[in-house]
Amino acid sequence: MNYQVLARKWRPHNFTEVVGQAHVITSLTNALKHQRLHQAYLFTGTRGVGKTTLARILAKAMNCENLQDFNPCGQCDICRAVDEGRFLDLIEVDAASRTKVEDTRDLLDNAQYAPNQGRYKVYLIDEVHMLSGHSFNALLKTLEEPPPHVKFLLATTDPHKIPVTVLSRCLQLNLKRLLPSEIFTQMGFILGQEGIVFEPDALKLISRAADGSMRDALSLLDQAIVYGNGAVSNDEVHAMLGSIAQQPVESILHALSQADASAILNQIDDLSQLSPDFSDLLQQLLQFLHRVALVQHVPTTLTHDLDAEVVAHLAQTMSPEDVQLYYQIGLLGQKDLELAPDPRSGFEMVMLRMLTFRPVQIGNAQQPVQVQQPAPQIQARPQVQISPPQVAPIQPLQSAPQVSNAPTFSDNWETILAKLNVGRFVKEFAKHCVLESLDDSECRLNLDPEKANLLDSDVTAKIETALREMFSKPLKLTIDVKALATHTPAQQIIQAQEHRQQAAVEAIYQDPNVAYLQSHFDAQVLPETIEPF
Repeated sequence: MNYQVLARKWRPHNFTEVVGQAHVITSLTNALKHQRLHQAYLFTGTRGVGKTTLARILAKAMNCENLQDFNPCGQCDICRAVDEGRFLDLIEVDAASRTKVEDTRDLLDNAQYAPNQGRYKVYLIDEVHMLSGHSFNALLKTLEEPPPHVKFLLATTDPHKIPVTVLSRCLQLNLKRLLPSEIFTQMGFILGQEGIVFEPDALKLISRAADGSMRDALSLLDQAIVYGNGAVSNDEVHAMLGSIAQQPVESILHALSQADASAILNQIDDLSQLSPDFSDLLQQLLQFLHRVALVQHVPTTLTHDLDAEVVAHLAQTMSPEDVQLYYQIGLLGQKDLELAPDPRSGFEMVMLRMLTFRPVQIGNAQQPVQVQQPAPQIQARPQVQISPPQVAPIQPLQSAPQVSNAPTFSDNWETILAKLNVGRFVKEFAKHCVLESLDDSECRLNLDPEKANLLDSDVTAKIETALREMFSKPLKLTIDVKALATHTPAQQIIQAQEHRQQAAVEAIYQDPNVAYLQSHFDAQVLPETIEPF
């Protein structure tokens, strides 16, 4: 009854056993080789890719008494103590359950003391992003100047929630999602060692369902072994995952490549007897089309594909244009499944739409429809050329005279502002003023009442000094807060921007190509994305 799940039983104990993270392992082994260990490491990545596992292996390697090619030996007292969870100098903390600042302070109180057994006292904090703000501040104090015998190993699935002050003091190592082929190979190895019979197609299904996580893959594998009564078979895994068989997906794609509507509908009719999830079926089709498109442009991507032969065949029988069209229609058709009377009819319409909009073949050339004069019945995919909108130049709200090098008392406030030698903040403040009067002795400005909180003596003094230097006169500056009869320079800039934006939006809506896309393809204009030139 003391069964140990595969994810724990086959957890790597050294760097050579880790799957799919060669870039991180190289960095860590080189650091050990040259004795350039950082004070804090941050392991990031999605769930089940090896963050905590690599942190434990690194902690073991830091303290191992007999490194083997910079890999923990696994035989010394320290390695065995780490593996058995009794190494006193490895302090593991789950930040999700200890978020309070008091917990963090209690944890770090003993950091100043020397290690009990090993060279380093290692703090391994999992899901570190769950710490509170005060806890991060308490941690930061030790991170800034840690004792030489202390190392921090942090792990998280969400590094964006960690303060930049903490991130800047860590060496960040990003773990990648595992490829299905890497998961497939590891599961085959484990089942061989366990003496469990399996079918390769069943492992392929689990490899895809794991979504890049080795831990999820091994959990599903445990479930499949129990579900299959000690064996891992294709049919049992299909039933367990609730997914349809792979073969119908391939058959539908082959029929699609031949533009055979009857074969597609017959295949869907056969599938409907199994009550499949048509949304999942469409997802699998899109995944296949994605891999076909990759192979058509970069053939070397087949190296890691579990269905290399099928993908290669489809890449040869489908044109790149068709693949892109099918993928886009399938992607947009996902939302139609929810709106359709039933999922089957929605899926059938998506497939028929792919055939309907497939370009007409005349000889070896595809004949596009001209957009300028659309025919009532569209049988080919139109090639739309959308020209950027030509926005008419916007006239300024208030014409300004030509700015000369030498300022005069007749200049308006905008002209004076352009020449005023003040800092950015002071100039922004001055843009909220209008000029009431200016002569040899005094400059009087009126300030927008909404910006009265920005007025202070320091700003006034800086503007007054700049005006005296500009006009070479002992001018006195007076700023009154009062209702304004005219627009300030800041308001004029905003209004000009609004007018230009409105002109750009109108130019898009009046564009004939945009109107064509709206009427024939149900296109939508997003006004918030339009920007004037």
